[in-house]
Amino acid sequence: MTQADTIITGGKLVSPEGIVEAAIAIAGGRITRIGPAEEMPPAAEHIDASGLHVLPGAIDVHVHFREPGFSHKETWTSATQAAAVGGVTTVFDMPNTNPPTSTVDALRWKLDNAGRQAIVDFGIYGNIAPDNLAELRPMAEAGAVSFKLYMGSENPLVPCPPDGAILDAFALLAELGLRCTVHTENTPILEWRGARLRAAGRTDAAAHLEQHADVAAAEAVSRVGIFAEWTGCKIHIAHENSRYSLPHIRFAKARGVDMTVETCPHYLLLTTDDGARLGENFLRVKPPVREPGHSGPLFDALLDGTIDILSTDHAPHLPAEKRRASIWDCAPGFPGVETSMVLMLTEVSRGRMTLSDYVRMASAKPAKAFGLYPRKGVLAEGADADIVLVDMEKRGTIRAENLHSIGNATPFEGFAVQGMPVRTLVRGRTVALDGRPTGTPGWGRNVVA
Repeated sequence: MTQADTIITGGKLVSPEGIVEAAIAIAGGRITRIGPAEEMPPAAEHIDASGLHVLPGAIDVHVHFREPGFSHKETWTSATQAAAVGGVTTVFDMPNTNPPTSTVDALRWKLDNAGRQAIVDFGIYGNIAPDNLAELRPMAEAGAVSFKLYMGSENPLVPCPPDGAILDAFALLAELGLRCTVHTENTPILEWRGARLRAAGRTDAAAHLEQHADVAAAEAVSRVGIFAEWTGCKIHIAHENSRYSLPHIRFAKARGVDMTVETCPHYLLLTTDDGARLGENFLRVKPPVREPGHSGPLFDALLDGTIDILSTDHAPHLPAEKRRASIWDCAPGFPGVETSMVLMLTEVSRGRMTLSDYVRMASAKPAKAFGLYPRKGVLAEGADADIVLVDMEKRGTIRAENLHSIGNATPFEGFAVQGMPVRTLVRGRTVALDGRPTGTPGWGRNVVA
């Protein structure tokens, strides 16, 4: 019997289908055997997972790791350390950096930078800009994992292309077989309302919600579904936050559109009422956390499969950037890779969902949507040994000061949690242990390579 590098025994293995007691053998970074402990080969390292659940690592297909241009908020070192501690073993980084990832040169720079720092595996998004159609195929050939379309954008780094350019980009991505992730809001609505509200002197948090009206999200979801249906492009709806989009998602899927959808913990667990606790402007994120009445339907949609994937939209900022007096000056977004799993495991502990539900939405579905399955997202022989050991009895409290992101301004400050990752392995190597990152920078790989 060939010797393994590592054997994990005593744990309960979790899949979307259920939970079984079994041991895992790892060699060469992959799972080589699953079965009874007595049938495992000899190994150099033995990990006792007694009393723990064994999950495939979470795959976060929506993060902003801030380099280049904004390294005062986050670096690939700090971000992937946070991810590893949080049980996230693969991340996909968004292109709205400075410069944006809109060219082959920008993509190669980011791949090289990530490759030197990351302790978890990664993918890099290319950006769909108004004028870079000729760059999309070369970026795909250079190792882009997917492409991002900012259909709702006021950011001059990543402006929204005209609809004709979107259709041409979708047709090309359909030919390449790549899924396109879309920020689905209607840019003209955002620009019109934003200008009107600023002209009226509005600087309060409610103005941001008024600008990002539900209709801007629902219309964009509907339009992108039609464009995808017309071109055959596979699409992924980013950070869904509105219950009013759900009928349009269901309609697109019923028509056979290859559409996957994600939502994030802050849309599931927070409402505008949390502004009283945090400071009204602190809650700013794009698209916004909405008033009560949205989080429940979104959670239900995640459980019934209308929404496929749990991501984080990890977007770290410094505390001072989240507490500016005007809503328009307050930085939008929150860190998420270190807190997402513990928040959702807490919902498991409360009986709101199961561990199998979590593995489906955080591991298996993202791997399948972006072509990584069955190499990632599953505990199976032949799969990468991306594994998280979880203690469902362990309790804690989320504190910004304990997070590993540089921009640690979390809206979940003080949240009591139950169920925590205690060990994270990426391709068989331990990269986090008992809340501490242990991985070596450069261990992470591009999932496309």
